[in-house]
Amino acid sequence: MMSRRTRRALIVAFVATGAIPVTASATNGYFSHGWGVKSKAMAGVAAALPQDTLVTATNPAGMAFIGHGFDVGVSFFTPSPRGYEANNDYATQQVQNANGTFTLPAGGFVTPGEYDSSGDWFLIPSFGYNRQLDANSTIGISVFGNGGMNTKYKDRAVFENFSVYPNQRVGAYPDGSTGPYFDFSSGSPMPVTADVPGTVNGNPNGVYSATTPTGINLEQLFIEVPYTLKLGTGNQSIGIAPVFAIQRFEATGLEPFRQMSVKPDKVTNNGMDWSYGAGLHFGWYGQVTDQLALGASYRSTIWMTKLEDYAGLFADGGSFDIPAMFNIGLAYKAKPDLTLAFDYQHIFYDETHAIANSNDVDLSACQGAGAKPSYCLGGNSGVGFGWESMDVLKLGVRYDANDRLSLLAGISYNTDFLKTDSQGLFNVLAPATVRWHFTVGGAYKATKSDEFSLSLAYMPQETFDGTSPALTQTQSGSLYMEQYEITVGWNHSF
Repeated sequence: MMSRRTRRALIVAFVATGAIPVTASATNGYFSHGWGVKSKAMAGVAAALPQDTLVTATNPAGMAFIGHGFDVGVSFFTPSPRGYEANNDYATQQVQNANGTFTLPAGGFVTPGEYDSSGDWFLIPSFGYNRQLDANSTIGISVFGNGGMNTKYKDRAVFENFSVYPNQRVGAYPDGSTGPYFDFSSGSPMPVTADVPGTVNGNPNGVYSATTPTGINLEQLFIEVPYTLKLGTGNQSIGIAPVFAIQRFEATGLEPFRQMSVKPDKVTNNGMDWSYGAGLHFGWYGQVTDQLALGASYRSTIWMTKLEDYAGLFADGGSFDIPAMFNIGLAYKAKPDLTLAFDYQHIFYDETHAIANSNDVDLSACQGAGAKPSYCLGGNSGVGFGWESMDVLKLGVRYDANDRLSLLAGISYNTDFLKTDSQGLFNVLAPATVRWHFTVGGAYKATKSDEFSLSLAYMPQETFDGTSPALTQTQSGSLYMEQYEITVGWNHSF
């Protein structure tokens, strides 16, 4: 029977986990590199190595071999430094008139320099509970952060050069093109704001002028309810878990892109918006021999309600479904005290339009009044971040030093997150450049029922060099990110 004290601790842990917002966790794209302290310490392997009640996040079938108990964990995560560097190679044009020759930008550009995002430490809680229904079946619940992304550039507005000056007139040039009007009579270009026949106000009262901070905040909380059933002699199991998701999102400083959206008032600075959804997670686990175990799982797309306050930013009017995920793995007990595990993971980022759609698109047709093409921001085929599906390889090792102490380590590698090097600009907001993960940790069984675990993860800085020809012409730049994570956890078995 569960003691009153333990029951109270269980309730407090569950409520606390659900109440704390789940913040940035960008490691494999924007998914966490693993779930559960011991899995995290082994670079995320878990498909064929169930070790705690967070295994359901990778493979729900593993819960059949966890027993009756619960886990509480918390991660302290810092994706720092992260940011971008813009080079001083943006396109320019020469303007000649009676007052001389002037060099002006030939379009939008990012102010040259290196800029770090602020917001360095994030708290990510997790909780899991599993109950043995009978000798062959279990049911449980796990609450965890699937992932997220956060950037906040305070030093200057990233897109400050993507709009004309407030109330500046825009009209036709002698060569037939369209652009902002300047007065050169003072010896330097000054924006024309007085009414000129045949022109329009290109930025009424600064509505398209970028502000600070510039950035996004995406947080995703998952609740899985896994049911498992052992098969045959009990060496295999299948699991199914409905997955319920809550996500919230906020964007700031994107004012210039209002003029490129089908819903200009639903692009930026609309506060935190919430979205809800559900999907299914299926898994199989098999103890093939005394030494070898195999596992596989598939989590469907999590179909989410639309982010209505950002319907002019994301494709399909604010749609932001959470991509499907596939895992397959093996665990091999090389010695009675030494276990090696390997996982392959595939994340289907290319199936979520807001993430996958290209942003290497000429958006000039999206500006101005009237009907706009479907590829404009918020449109049915609206521009996205240009991500592709990601493959992740994970290798972990567990050494049981004695009956109480286990030592853990791992390494993982993921493929690049962008389809091409011409998708760089929008990803200033989501510089998910990390590829390698190095992890260590341990677990100590303090009593017959209580175990405490620790995981340390280091993700070395990776840099992505690229351009955005359709938006910044010749300008080049780079994105970068480095990460650290410390996770502690408590497991109690009944």
